[in-house]
Amino acid sequence: MNAKPSAPRLNLGETPYAEVIGDPIYQSKSPVIHNFWLHKAGVLGEYRATRVRADGLARYLAERRDDPAWRGCNVTIPHKIAALPLVDSALRTAQKVGATNCIYRSGKGLIGENSDVEGVLHGIDAASGQRDAGVTCLIGAGGAARAALHALDIAGMRELRIIVRRPERAQDLLDGFGLAGSIHRFQDAAAALRDADTVINASPLGMTGQQRMPADVLDALPLTDAAALVFDMVYAPLETQLLAEAAGHGRRTVDGLTMLIGQADLAFQLFFQAPAPRQHDAELRALLTA
Repeated sequence: MNAKPSAPRLNLGETPYAEVIGDPIYQSKSPVIHNFWLHKAGVLGEYRATRVRADGLARYLAERRDDPAWRGCNVTIPHKIAALPLVDSALRTAQKVGATNCIYRSGKGLIGENSDVEGVLHGIDAASGQRDAGVTCLIGAGGAARAALHALDIAGMRELRIIVRRPERAQDLLDGFGLAGSIHRFQDAAAALRDADTVINASPLGMTGQQRMPADVLDALPLTDAAALVFDMVYAPLETQLLAEAAGHGRRTVDGLTMLIGQADLAFQLFFQAPAPRQHDAELRALLTA
């Protein structure tokens, strides 16, 4: 059930904290990840989830500037693009992606980073041990898709196909990155997925409370390369219909939890100035999936 928007809460002189913001936010697993790491690393701090509406984003950041205990925030749907112009400075990755999912405090003000790129690369590495995205089909053209596209470019993508409801958004994405690619509507999913080496869902489709992944995509999964990687950035539910269908056809799969943990690693370092204790990943994953 959706929580009501949290009232701004100053923490003057209290425990350092960071948080995740979005709307909705009830489904976020970020507090579990960061609080687990804080405990394991013996670092003083806490991590929260705060619902922030679109019309309250600028006010939220202005208020947090005045709270010395606040160390920063992760940014999720629907604020990743809107938050970028509200920071004092954006790092190169965030600038390239055109979206920020991680804002932290520094001596120069509020800094925007995009750790989703590291999360996507972590997912690709976890599945294959090498960064070779090959022929890639990307579903979506929003903030998460921007991060995925930058990661795929790093990972040696040879050909790009994008599936979207609104082709103009995909064209804007291609133009912004200076990349070539083909654009497909969902009813044309078979052409986009045929012989694909990598399929990434960077849209909310299949997420709890969102629309289901269209049948046109699910029905076309057998057309992908027999060794294809199917990577769903959605983590609630953990096994989406896309991943279940892909596994049923013998494709390699990576769930959104793998990416979530990967992107949280960099955010944890930026917020709490300590390395994430990744040696406990198996225990963390068991906790997240219990």
